[in-house]
Amino acid sequence: MEETKTTTAAATPAPTSAPAAGSARPAGSRPAGSQRGGSRGGGRGGQGGRRGGEREAKEFDQKTLDLSRVTRVTAGGKRMSFRAALVIGDKKGRVGFGVAKGSDVQISMDKAYRQAKKHMVKVPMQDGTIPHSVEMKFGSAVVLLKPAPKGTGLKSGGATRVVLELAGVPNAVSKVLNSSNKINIAKATLAAIEQLRMNPTKGKEKKAE
Repeated sequence: MEETKTTTAAATPAPTSAPAAGSARPAGSRPAGSQRGGSRGGGRGGQGGRRGGEREAKEFDQKTLDLSRVTRVTAGGKRMSFRAALVIGDKKGRVGFGVAKGSDVQISMDKAYRQAKKHMVKVPMQDGTIPHSVEMKFGSAVVLLKPAPKGTGLKSGGATRVVLELAGVPNAVSKVLNSSNKINIAKATLAAIEQLRMNPTKGKEKKAE
């Protein structure tokens, strides 16, 4: 029996070797912590890479036409939100306009960008300007677009100028009547652009000359 006791007593120090192994944890804990930090850093870097990729993926230039805070009255009270009006374009004949609301400014801007991208309009151009004059009304806003010779530039202002700049129209003249609402003016301008058609007689006249 005594021998068995001695054997058990001899066996008992074996567990004490576990703390010795555990004593190496501080050295091992550093790489573990570094792994966690690395994973966090990698996650952040990955997210940053995604965000950077999303920004690079945006092939259209954008300009904020209007950004305002709006309220919605409900049975539970007033709900605050933001409304963003955004114009996008590639300056090569394509332009779009979007209006969206969101609980945050960035959310409303992203929603407006996606909406504008879905409703892109192509601008036909001849000789560095629009092919003919056009007039369009949206709400109370009336927009008149006229072609201009080379070197004239954009003789327009407000929302109409933003739309024409992002569309890449180098020369044009515009006039806005009866309204100062930027959203209605932008929609009237896009509706006028949709009415533009190429004029084949200009090419024939040049060939005849």
